[in-house]
Parts: sequence; C-alpha cells; structure tokens
Amino acid sequence: MLRLVDSNKGLDGGQELISEWLVYHNQDEALDSDYATRIDLITKVFGIDSAERYFEGLPSTAKTTETYTALLHSYACLRLTEKAEDLYERMKEANLSLNTVTYNEMMTLYMSVGLLGKVPLIVEEMKLHKVSPDLFTYNLWVSSCAATLKIDEVRRILYEISLGSDYGEQWKRYMNLVCIYITSANLVNSGLNSVVECEKGITQREWISYDFLIILYGALGNKDKLDQIWKSLRMTNQKMSSRNYVCILSSYLMLGHMNEVGEIIDQWQLSAAADFDSSSCNRLLKAYKEGGLEERAVACRLLLIQKGCDQIEEL
Repeated sequence: MLRLVDSNKGLDGGQELISEWLVYHNQDEALDSDYATRIDLITKVFGIDSAERYFEGLPSTAKTTETYTALLHSYACLRLTEKAEDLYERMKEANLSLNTVTYNEMMTLYMSVGLLGKVPLIVEEMKLHKVSPDLFTYNLWVSSCAATLKIDEVRRILYEISLGSDYGEQWKRYMNLVCIYITSANLVNSGLNSVVECEKGITQREWISYDFLIILYGALGNKDKLDQIWKSLRMTNQKMSSRNYVCILSSYLMLGHMNEVGEIIDQWQLSAAADFDSSSCNRLLKAYKEGGLEERAVACRLLLIQKGCDQIEEL
C-alpha cells in the first residue's frame, strides 16, 4: 500500500508518491468516484491550486457531475465563493445533470459566508430541475430562514416536508425537533438579529446554524456527531445562551440519552457565560408535551427536579 505523503521526503517526496499512486491505479480504469477522491486528497495535501490543475487536466469524459462537485466541495470548504460560483455556472453550461449533493454544497457555502438570501434561490433551482431535496437540504434551508428570523417561512418549509412521499421516522424526528426548538427557544422575541462577534468570529446567525446542525444529527440519530459538535462549541469563547443549551438538550432528549441530558443540565447550571433559565426549561417541557412526546417531557422534568432546578412547572 502506497502512502500518500512520506514525512521524511517532505513536499516534493509527497508529490512523487502521489504520482506513483495515480500511475499505480490505472488512469484508464478509474471511476468517477476515483477522480473525485483524488481531487479531495490533492486539495488536502497540496492545496487548491494543485487540485485545480489536476481537474483541468482530466479528459473530458472524466469531467462529470461527480468530479465537478468534488472540486466545488473543495471551494466550499475554503469559502472561495467566487470560484465556486464560476464552477457552478460551468456545470450548468455543460448541461450536466446536477444532483442533490451539488446543490447542498452551494447552500453550505452560502451559509458559511453569510449569504443567507442565496440559499432559497438554490432551492428554487433544485425544484425547477426536479431534484429532490434531502434532509441536509431542508436543514440548510430552515437554518437560513431561522437565522434571519423568518419563522413563518420555517413553518411553511416544515409543512412542505410533511407533504413529502418519504415522510419517514427521520423526517418526523426532524420536524418535531425544529418545532420544539422554535417554541422553546422563543426565537421571535429573542432579538437574535443583532450580530455579536466573539474572539473566533462566530456570529449569532452562525450559532443558529450550528443549532440546526445539532437538530439535523439528532434527527439522523447520530449521537457521535452530536457529541463532537457540542464539544467543539464548548471549546469556543462565544457566550452561549439558553437557546444553545435548549437545542442540545432537545436532541439528546429526543434520542433518549438521559445521562447526556443530565450532563448538559449540570453544564448549564455551572456555566459562567449563561445563567440557568428555568423559563426556557419550562418552554422546552411544554413544547415536548404539545408535540405528543409527553413521556420525554415527564422524564426531563423529573431530571430537572433531581438536579435542584427551581420553578419547574407542572405538566
């Protein structure tokens, strides 16, 4: 097995090994997914310029939706908006059949650079070309609306999801979590349209996007991702609000991870950055009950009482 980079050889040695690897994997027999993987690897090891040169050097038959999207992903990760938009236009001019992943990459980019108004435009293009949104698409779309406090639009999107033919368990969980989050976090009256910068440059709008990323992985039942995101957020210097704690509590509670729910309550109570807010807890419990999840609400209420929380209302 060839290594991608030999630390003893340095960058030039790494380039040599890349070349050997490409020759070893017969170029004529490579699949689109192989080319796409190479673009991703080259970006990570040698940078975007090398990835661009590799992509441009591919035969025309290898410049497919998958390889274009791989380069688009690299641009999105690096927040190279202009290059991403140019490549996106090239894909359309080439009459390629764009897929959900391609559109999601553009939406992810626009979310990351704060061009939230462009997210719904991508959704419109998807629908125009009859490309079905997936859970990630809806999560990005909902996040963009919530970040600009378009709560009525969020509810309209949730209604659209409910009309879908593949309205399965993950979709139901996602819809419940979004409804619970909006109700319990009191988004409309929380004044989150003001942009608050922290040392690492995270704005309040971006925090709402992180909240919906937590909701997404909660809907997917991916506890490992929930753990990772929450750990990362706690390592920043951003002042977390009751909204952030409500979001992660909701997701762990939805999945039935009561140990983690208890740990979050402890963290919230001990946090010097966010005063423990019993009113937010009460809104959370009420939202769970109104969402038909009374057992979860009862379990959370008992846990809050055990943790010595005051002013927890009866359900």
